[in-house]
Amino acid sequence: MATLKERIDADLKDAMRSKNELTTSVLRMLKSSVKYKEVEPGASALDDAGVLQVIAGLIKQRRDSVEQFRAGGRPELADKEEAEISVLQGYLPQQLSPDELIAAIQAAIAEVGAKGPKDMGAVMKNVNPKVQGRAEGRAISEAVKAQLAKLS
Repeated sequence: MATLKERIDADLKDAMRSKNELTTSVLRMLKSSVKYKEVEPGASALDDAGVLQVIAGLIKQRRDSVEQFRAGGRPELADKEEAEISVLQGYLPQQLSPDELIAAIQAAIAEVGAKGPKDMGAVMKNVNPKVQGRAEGRAISEAVKAQLAKLS
């Protein structure tokens, strides 16, 4: 099984051959971000989990940009960012459905014995490693808040 970095390299070559400008630019940016992360002081070569974190960060940046562009009346730029998000999401593992996410959160709540919203940190610390890369951070925290609010 090829590593995620090898898959990205192969897909970049394919995108360049087929002259797919969007995919080519997104994958070049992704490779650059991964390389940048690897050359940070104290960093080493990224494994698949590290590459997934870089991808998740890039998606988060794009989502923030989409909101800014829509608020600023620039739908063409927002659409471009959304197209980039869809390319990047192709490298993430299968995302959890809302029901699967809630089930994971409820299991974490039971594990840590959470009683209400003040236990959010403990629940997040428990659930994050289990759903890493398969759910977005904002979605996780909102779902945890909602589940803890029901307890109080």
